[in-house]
Amino acid sequence: MTKKTFLRDLIWIAPLSLGLGALLSALDVGAWWLGWLAYSFLLVLGLSALAALWRWAGAGRSLAWMLLLTLFLRLGLGIALTYILPVAGNPTDVQQAGYVFRDAFTRDGQAWDLARSTRPIWTAFDKSYSADQYGGLLALSALAYRYLSPDAQRPWLIVLLASLTATIGVALTWKVARQAWGAPVGALAAWIVALYPENILQGSSQMREPFLITFVAMTFWGVVDWQTNRNRRACRRWLAGGMAGMLLINPVVVVSVLVILAGWIWLQGGRLRFSWRAALASAAVAAAAILLLWLGLARGSFAGASLFETLGNWLRYSTKWDTYLIQRASDGLQPLFDALPQSLHVPLVTVYGLAQPVLPAAIVVPGVWPMQALGILRGLGWYALLPFLLYSLRPIWKMTEKRERLSWLWLWLAAWGWIVISSARAGGDQWDNPRYRVILLLFQAALAAKAWAWQRETRDPWLGHLLAVEGVSLLFFGYWYMARYTAWHVGAVSIVTIVMAIVVVSALILAGGWIWNRHYRRN
Repeated sequence: MTKKTFLRDLIWIAPLSLGLGALLSALDVGAWWLGWLAYSFLLVLGLSALAALWRWAGAGRSLAWMLLLTLFLRLGLGIALTYILPVAGNPTDVQQAGYVFRDAFTRDGQAWDLARSTRPIWTAFDKSYSADQYGGLLALSALAYRYLSPDAQRPWLIVLLASLTATIGVALTWKVARQAWGAPVGALAAWIVALYPENILQGSSQMREPFLITFVAMTFWGVVDWQTNRNRRACRRWLAGGMAGMLLINPVVVVSVLVILAGWIWLQGGRLRFSWRAALASAAVAAAAILLLWLGLARGSFAGASLFETLGNWLRYSTKWDTYLIQRASDGLQPLFDALPQSLHVPLVTVYGLAQPVLPAAIVVPGVWPMQALGILRGLGWYALLPFLLYSLRPIWKMTEKRERLSWLWLWLAAWGWIVISSARAGGDQWDNPRYRVILLLFQAALAAKAWAWQRETRDPWLGHLLAVEGVSLLFFGYWYMARYTAWHVGAVSIVTIVMAIVVVSALILAGGWIWNRHYRRN
């Protein structure tokens, strides 16, 4: 962006930022003028960055509407929930304070405590704060409070920062997806990232996920730009920024993204030559990520354990804990646990985690209306995306160009590997599981967009068969939940019977679809 272009954008960015900052400050706590300056400062920086990214990505009208919708959906939802939850939410300290997630509530409170203290910001990375085992978002929040909002805790500042970061991630997704996979798939992938309900909820809260999604897009753009434009200097900047951000926020994601990018580069073969410098830099980043993860987990019962002991115990204990919580919280699932040997309990929890957030449960199980509405929207989003993620393997398999097919297959394996790991790690937790899963939304959105585009082009019937299987599963589980929580049912049935019925009917649908496609549809 040239200086002239920046000054021209500033003509509308400055008054908009000052006006919106004044409105936010008037609705918030603390001294009005301090809040006005804080909100306006973040808005000027954020909107300037978005304007530059919009021009860099092509300056299209569709992208402009996408970015505006992304920003105001997240900021508007975050502000609305702080008013709605204390009045209509659950009577918990978290929701009475206007937060959806306990992690956000605890971390934001500790960030405010750190900002008011005389301790340096970098102490967010030691083990004296329990809300953020890695410390990055805690440090960023404390930094914002100390220097932008010293008079009062303004949670909307962090919501605004998360919303702006999420919107930057959408702009990067638009650019990288169109460059890597073509305009139609890229545009649809960007819209999925912008409107996916779980992503909207995370971007409207003081959570790590909107930052991580954006950092993943930054690193992937660095690689794609290197592949297509040979722009090494820009590539290094994007990669450095994305990797540094992930290291600070969550080093686990760094290791996963490095593996995904390495596989992508290798399978794209011929476009890039092997570089020892790049390999050593990647190894150093991976080592730093593993070290930070170890330091972040080495507390409590894990204190003093070796690296491999800490990582192994953390994964094993967290999975066992989630299994215990599911068995204790859901007596309806106990017959399934009783019917299976102990060795299959973790796989059962993982499969149950893939169903989270369970849409029939969100609709049927009674609860306060704001949380039930959020649960229904999150469930609708996941169950709309899920069949396309499964179906995307079919267009990948049909690709004739080997390099393209292997690259897409690698992304499919990476996306599903992350989804399964998230389900194993968080089990049936309807809050932690989906937010872990959404971190790699860029690749999930690309697969779904590819599946949709290919099906529209070929009119392949197998997507319809998968949708029928999903519909049947939702109906059966919906009946099971109705039998447990309402009077609108014929008779109660066990979960074992429901699962067996779903398996049988789904097998009949798929077998019937195969026979129809093979013997009748061709005629």
